[in-house]
Amino acid sequence: MSEEKKRFIQEFVPGKQVTLSHIIANPDPDMFDKLGIQQGGAIGILTLTPSETVIIAGDLATKSANVSIGFLDRFTGSLVLVGNVAEVGMAMQRINTFLSEQLGYTPSVITKS
Repeated sequence: MSEEKKRFIQEFVPGKQVTLSHIIANPDPDMFDKLGIQQGGAIGILTLTPSETVIIAGDLATKSANVSIGFLDRFTGSLVLVGNVAEVGMAMQRINTFLSEQLGYTPSVITKS
């Protein structure tokens, strides 16, 4: 009895959305070392589609609040922001608002731990 091989084809069709928006308040200092980013009072994590949206989001974040970019990947849509809790929250809210109101994206609820 021969086994028939099956081939699966997966396609990724991105919508215009913020898929993850989370703030880690007062992370353990060890986390910054493990991530290879500068220390701050909070880490903001966003995932956006299409992935190039992180370029817009990074620009919005640094212009709207006193935050720095810890990591930005235009191929995966990942953005990590660093700053104090209030500033990271302000930057993330600005990103959600602009993308939603100006570009028609589906925003994400900003969660916090």
